[in-house]
Amino acid sequence: MLKSLTVTNFALIEHAFVEFDHGLNILTGETGAGKSILIDALGILLGNRASSDLIRSHCDYLQVEAVFDITREKQTQKVVEEQNIVMEDDGILIVSRRITRNGKNSVVVNGCQIPLNSLRQIGRTLIDMQGQHEYQELLRSDYYLLLLDNWTPEGKILAGQYRQLYCEWSDLRDELASVETSSRELAQRFDVLTWQTNEIAAAKLQKNEEEDLENEIKRLANAEKILNALNNGYNLLNQGGKGMAGIIPAMSEVKRELEFAARYDSQTEKQVALLTDILYQLKDASLELREQVEAVEFNPDRLAVLQERLDLIHRLKRKYGASVDSILAYYNEAMEECSQLSNMDERVTDLTRKLAAKTDALNEIVNRLSETRQSAAREISQQISVHLADLGMTKAKVKFELAFSSQFTPIGRDEVTVWFSANEGEESKPLQRIASGGELSRIALAIKTVAAYRDDITTMVFDEVDAGIGGRTAQMVGEKIAFLAGNRQILCITHLPAVACMADAHIYIEKRTGDGRTSTVIKKLDEPERLLELTRMIAGTNTTQLAIENAAQMIEQAYQKKEKWKNKAQS
Repeated sequence: MLKSLTVTNFALIEHAFVEFDHGLNILTGETGAGKSILIDALGILLGNRASSDLIRSHCDYLQVEAVFDITREKQTQKVVEEQNIVMEDDGILIVSRRITRNGKNSVVVNGCQIPLNSLRQIGRTLIDMQGQHEYQELLRSDYYLLLLDNWTPEGKILAGQYRQLYCEWSDLRDELASVETSSRELAQRFDVLTWQTNEIAAAKLQKNEEEDLENEIKRLANAEKILNALNNGYNLLNQGGKGMAGIIPAMSEVKRELEFAARYDSQTEKQVALLTDILYQLKDASLELREQVEAVEFNPDRLAVLQERLDLIHRLKRKYGASVDSILAYYNEAMEECSQLSNMDERVTDLTRKLAAKTDALNEIVNRLSETRQSAAREISQQISVHLADLGMTKAKVKFELAFSSQFTPIGRDEVTVWFSANEGEESKPLQRIASGGELSRIALAIKTVAAYRDDITTMVFDEVDAGIGGRTAQMVGEKIAFLAGNRQILCITHLPAVACMADAHIYIEKRTGDGRTSTVIKKLDEPERLLELTRMIAGTNTTQLAIENAAQMIEQAYQKKEKWKNKAQS
């Protein structure tokens, strides 16, 4: 329930604070006074679009703040909890929205700053706005499907189950479509990977193979140079050359001389031992050189094979990695991907099976949901026609017709057409083709009356619900709104005394001019002021005693009717 609304620097409103009561809150005033401005401000507080153009001239910001009691608003409590907004035990929710000239938009709920989208989610659960724009909802099929689903507890449960199943079914359908759509690309990818892995596997690469190949190629390519160098080294050790003795014979001679000296000088024994070791090492080296000479291989065929192998490795490196290790790593990854891709057919089969099972479950529940909607449609059609008769459309007939569509949608497979006939003998036609604005407003009121005890939102706003009516019809509209306000809060803008007299609280909106500025002033009327305002609505500026008595009589009759409804409800 909306307890109070504070509006600052909004259009013509400089500052306004108004408190609302439970029941019917009537808003009246001269044409152009700004009644709709107050409703627009409330709409902005609920998350409607707003711009800095709405800021009052010569002001830097506008701000709208409302205090709600959400003790009975279970859906609001749930959304608020999901938004992690702190709630006090008294059930009070304070919502504030501020818009500055530079376009900054801030929303604060119970001291917590939240995004605008979160405000809209909360707003949808707080107030049901009914104006000329909202009446266009009556022309949409999904509006009526929601009404039908909320008609019975079973319908609500089935609709919730269907929505959950539909989301799961839709996800499976999209996943299967994605897999099937990409199957050609995946098949091409599989072919490429298969060819690449076959190429790498055929090479039979070994770790460190490249280094070994390079060393062997180097040896084979330089065999003649190696042989010459080894022969020269061997000859220098053993035979010498160009007038010099071989190193080993020369060292042997030196050793003999030192051994002779050592017979007479023991200090020479150390050098003899050293030379003996060196001589042994030289002889070992000479033998190894001889073996190496004999092992040197001149094999052009072997060299060609090795070079071809090395070229193969270089080609693979250019394709798959900077080293043999990188190529082998790529091979392992490609094999893993091939394994996954080879299971694609199994994945498609599995998804198809799951989708078929989910489709069967969806068909079962959508058929049950459609049955509950058919039943609800018959009841609601009858009750709306009864209420339309109460609203002066005595011959009007409304019929809900459901057709089963071929496709699943987020709200089922039913399509609703509302057939409407305003007068007896006229052929029924789809509502959107024939209903006028005044008829739509009364149809909306009839629907809201029918759904009143099944609707979770306890605050409703009617803007211009009395457009295009008068006389007895206006009286019936007023009574219907007052009856609807018996168990909820309603804010209603009206120009008709027959509607205004039903008020539980009367709010007057006036436009004033002073100091070169125009302002909208909002005031909650006491009983004497209410009587005068109702008199003005009846007689205009001709405020006679008869007009005052007429207004007082209307208020008294309205009071008696509301008391009668109250006593009947209690009994």
